[in-house]
Amino acid sequence: MEKNPKDMTVVVGMSGGVDSSVVALLLKQQGYNVIGLFMNNWQEEHGGVCTAVDDYADVKRVAGKLGIPYYSIDFSKEYMDRVFQYFLKEYAEGRTPNPDVLCNREIKFGPFLEFAKSIGADKVATGHYANVEEKDGKFYLKKAVDQNKDQTYFLHQLSQEQLGMAMFPIGNLEKPEIRNIAHENDFVTADKKDSTGICFIGERNFKNFLKEFLPAKQGDIVDKRTGKIVGKHEGVMYYTLGQRRGLGIGGYKDGNGESWFVVDKDVKKNILYVTQGEGKELFSHGCVVKNMNWIPEKPSVTSFDCYAKLRYRQPEQKVHVTICDDGSIKLQFYEPQRAVTPGQFAVLYSTGPLEDGYCLGGGVIDTVIFDPNK
Repeated sequence: MEKNPKDMTVVVGMSGGVDSSVVALLLKQQGYNVIGLFMNNWQEEHGGVCTAVDDYADVKRVAGKLGIPYYSIDFSKEYMDRVFQYFLKEYAEGRTPNPDVLCNREIKFGPFLEFAKSIGADKVATGHYANVEEKDGKFYLKKAVDQNKDQTYFLHQLSQEQLGMAMFPIGNLEKPEIRNIAHENDFVTADKKDSTGICFIGERNFKNFLKEFLPAKQGDIVDKRTGKIVGKHEGVMYYTLGQRRGLGIGGYKDGNGESWFVVDKDVKKNILYVTQGEGKELFSHGCVVKNMNWIPEKPSVTSFDCYAKLRYRQPEQKVHVTICDDGSIKLQFYEPQRAVTPGQFAVLYSTGPLEDGYCLGGGVIDTVIFDPNK
């Protein structure tokens, strides 16, 4: 039997933003014993951007208005060890990681969850746009009502234990509703800009940030079609597949006037491959995905159709899934996909874009398949 809210303590991950502010309010209105917990995951001395002081000030204001206790805890060492070192390792190998996915699994539902339990939490809640459903003792991750804000992509690595402790109270609300609630309650966060991009880099130049940790090693930029050297790069790890801007080869004299795009990287030879125009080199027919996390569990069949997101800001694409003996999966795309990137996450869904549905889990894109017959 579900506990009465007044007998339950929920620790809310309060970031200093409007979403988590409203989460704390809604839970208090529902009768829960609410505690706010602010995480500091980054230290200024590491470089990059840290807005923790300002954000924590906003948490204090909101918590004070709600009359709830709040804490601040420093997880910067755990973040450095569990997330940032992985981030650097992947870039050094020429891949493009997504640290926000790991932050959820390794920090928000790792040390954060353990600390929350230590202060008596029955559940933890965050401002993610998602939903959790329990059926027959299993926990399912469901898309948010606001499809434009849905964040199940970032939560797909959570385990059954983690999902069982999670609450996402704004999963059935649209973003404008969130801001209206914040205005009605005179929250200082009501008009606060949403955070975007990688949290510790902020608004600064990504390449310049990465140079502080991965020193530049200049090399050749080569036209994939002709084999000709068309420019110099500053380090292959600083570029991502499909990238058009910042290549510095717009005035190449033998070009045809079309934009140049990154289509491949050879880390060992330190070569960046490009082509002019968005040709077939940028479009693939499938990929191999490793380190799969299934929600709620691994399917009983080894072959099926579903939908997949190959990056966060992309509508779900229809795919055919084959589960391999080693636990990895092979995705075959029904339509060729642009700039599928090793290191990013492929996340599976039961339904397509703009439909309610469940996240089936996901994993890391390991290799890309260009031959439609493979």
